[in-house]
Amino acid sequence: MTMADKFTEEISHFIGFFHITLENARAREAYNEFSFTKVDVDVEKLPVHTSDFAAPFELLGFEPGFGYRSPAPDHWYVLTKPVEPQFISVARTVGHHSDDRVLPDTPNYGFNTAQSSTAHFVAPEIQAPGSVVNHFNQAISLSDDDYFSVGGHGLTFSPEPIDDGAVLKGFEEAAALSPLGDLARPGSSDEMVGVIKTIIEQLEEEAPGGEDAVQVHISASNIDGIYVNGELVEEAPALEDHHAFAKDEGEADEADDSEVEESGAGENSNTWTMDDGTVAIEVSVEVHTGGNTLINNVVLQNFWTGATVTIVAGDHIEANAIIQINALWDTDAITSAVSDWTHDAAANEMFNIATFDHLDTSAGATSDAAANDGYPAFWAVTEIHGDLMIVNWLEQIIFMSDDDVGILSSSGVTTSVVAGDNYGVNHASVFELGFSYDLIIIGGSIFDANIIHQMNVLFDNDFIGATADFQTSGEGSVSSSENLLWNQARIATIGDSDRFDSLSQDQLTTLASFANGQGSIAPELLSDEAFAGLQGLRVLYVSGDLINLQYIRQTNILGDSDQIALAMDAIAPNLDAGWTIETGSNALLNNATIIDLDSVGKTYVGGQQYSQETLFQAELISGQPDFGNPDPDALVNEAVLFLDDSMLDPDDHSTASDHSCLPSDYDGHSGDGVNSMIGH
Repeated sequence: MTMADKFTEEISHFIGFFHITLENARAREAYNEFSFTKVDVDVEKLPVHTSDFAAPFELLGFEPGFGYRSPAPDHWYVLTKPVEPQFISVARTVGHHSDDRVLPDTPNYGFNTAQSSTAHFVAPEIQAPGSVVNHFNQAISLSDDDYFSVGGHGLTFSPEPIDDGAVLKGFEEAAALSPLGDLARPGSSDEMVGVIKTIIEQLEEEAPGGEDAVQVHISASNIDGIYVNGELVEEAPALEDHHAFAKDEGEADEADDSEVEESGAGENSNTWTMDDGTVAIEVSVEVHTGGNTLINNVVLQNFWTGATVTIVAGDHIEANAIIQINALWDTDAITSAVSDWTHDAAANEMFNIATFDHLDTSAGATSDAAANDGYPAFWAVTEIHGDLMIVNWLEQIIFMSDDDVGILSSSGVTTSVVAGDNYGVNHASVFELGFSYDLIIIGGSIFDANIIHQMNVLFDNDFIGATADFQTSGEGSVSSSENLLWNQARIATIGDSDRFDSLSQDQLTTLASFANGQGSIAPELLSDEAFAGLQGLRVLYVSGDLINLQYIRQTNILGDSDQIALAMDAIAPNLDAGWTIETGSNALLNNATIIDLDSVGKTYVGGQQYSQETLFQAELISGQPDFGNPDPDALVNEAVLFLDDSMLDPDDHSTASDHSCLPSDYDGHSGDGVNSMIGH
């Protein structure tokens, strides 16, 4: 804009304001003349309508509580996939006469018979036990890496953050001890048979070794009893004797109230009213960075199908295995400034508990006296053309990172910091109750496997150091261990202890009859003592294989490597403060139970009969990482900087501290933001 244009604009504004002032003066003159004129106006008053107002609802007082449950995360899902058999024919009945025996006149065992002639016999309906395949995958992932700064120390603590890669590397080292590798989830009957064969092959191989591992590998055709850390015992230890779960909220509140009443401390148990009316404060610093609890729990009961007599044309392959691994890395570096404190002597505890039960049903076998009641003269058959699958595949994993970093000083008040105490639970309960038969005929083979694989991996390498001027005369305690790693598994199979035998000629004849579609049962087979007293037989025929696979894999991984720095308050240091530091007390718990119905009678096998039971228990206690006996105080002072603007001036080289290590976000730690709530 030119200079002339500026003057023109100013003159225009002046002329405009002049016109506005003139108009305002004219309006005022007209208003004054009008205001003295009296005008009589008769305005009719409008009627006023009133209405009753009532509030029938009574307003209640404030009631805290929010009944909201967050949805499960995307990676936590349960997939249940029922698989229908390829083909099920309708039930059919075939009569058989021998030794003048005819069909019964009265209905029994589900059979409806009104006459003694096969021509008028009504075929009963028998339901087939379709295949069932369940895949469960439960996963919990939590990162609770906190940074906290408490007290007026005027410092910032910026050590190197803990890398979770070390925890994952430790998990790989522990997993390498297992005789079983990673098994892909099967999606077809052929893949399921392949998984069972792979499991048997891997269990037969020599157990892998480990430099720091103590392991027990037992493999036999039959294992009975309770094994704790490789030793046979009469009674398993109870979890309640080694770990106390949190009390109910109501009980905890009542206990707190009673303690307050007994102490007479008023509303705050950390303050006391003296005789002179002054208030005394308990000066203390308490920090808990551990106390995490990880739980995987599974109860699987499979009673899907069973029979008094089972005939298998092919092989009978059976494998039961329990694999348990506990791995612990607990190497701590603690400052000598707390040498006069009480060090909790509670050690870490690791338990591998395995139970093999064989529930024998032979005690209830039919006696010879029952033969006087006769043998069945007819049978009803339901058929499955294809494979019968009973599969439960459960995987549970919890990965938790609780690597906390904090710097503390006493400022003459009661200070309490809880940066751990996380809780993660995976739970699954499966109960399958199906159908029972008198006779099951398998045209293929039986593949039966019950596998429990449990692993706990804990990194609890804590670092507690102090600044050069730190000192205290108050009482203190430090606890960096007292962790519990617990694996408990049980496999209980229901079946006679000596139930296997080879096929007889009449059983081979029966198999051939069912294979060619006739479905006739040899008379000698009907005279089996297991069928004594029965008027008719309920028969299940499977042309393919019977696949019974129960697989449970449970894994807990926890990284709880904390870095704590102790400092002096720069404003009002208090040497008499009491200190309590707890960086351990974690609990990693796995519990699994499989109860599987194998047979309630005899099993006759035409091919190979193979049975294997395996117990593998391993403990890995590693001294890594090897700190090399460092001075934690020296390392703390290297990672501590004063909160002074001049110290942070890049042009000032008077300080020996390397400012390039300061992260852009000031404290260099991400997590749940405890520092924003506590402050610096």
